[in-house]
Amino acid sequence: RPYSSDRPRYITPDIYIRKNDEGEYEAVLNEDGMPRLKISRFYRNALAQPGNSDTKKYVTERLNSAQWLIRSIQQRQKTIVKVTKSIIKFQREFLDKGVEHLKPLILRNVAEDIGMHESTVSRVTTNKYVHTPRGMFELKYFFNSSITGVGSQGDLASEAVKKKIRDIIAQEDGKKPYSDHKLVEFLRKDGVKIARRTVAKYREAMGILPSSKRRKLF
Repeated sequence: RPYSSDRPRYITPDIYIRKNDEGEYEAVLNEDGMPRLKISRFYRNALAQPGNSDTKKYVTERLNSAQWLIRSIQQRQKTIVKVTKSIIKFQREFLDKGVEHLKPLILRNVAEDIGMHESTVSRVTTNKYVHTPRGMFELKYFFNSSITGVGSQGDLASEAVKKKIRDIIAQEDGKKPYSDHKLVEFLRKDGVKIARRTVAKYREAMGILPSSKRRKLF
């Protein structure tokens, strides 16, 4: 607090992924604290009363606008549920076993699965959060580029590879930290075919310093 003025940002999930009694994952909207939108009877009744035609026209326009807004919100909520159900289908192993089992996934995969345009899926997943048995994630988190696996290892999601890099660095000797080239060797032994520059990019994205700056002198 003495050194920072940033306020903590608390995230409320838009949707939950929960396991039901049958052992299947389901998507449940978070409706806590969300008001039930409805149109006041006062304005509906106003249209039935005799009065100024301009006033009735104005009220009609506003009612139509309100109904459109309510339908749009309901449609957006339905789309979030559809997208989340599709993510569950593609990322079941992640939900069961963790980030190491996150699969490569692109917007087009989900868009084709639910019969919607990619841009719609993109809008719905931006700044929308899901609470899962593995923690809280932005829906965008589940869309990952593909890294080629070696041998029996299938293609891996970039986030899964980042997790492997973090794990390797966490076990290194502080006096002899691993270079990016060494990380590539470890990953190849673990069935991940990756270039050194990609390892460097992922390491920097995770805020991990290069080996020369990770070295501990004492």
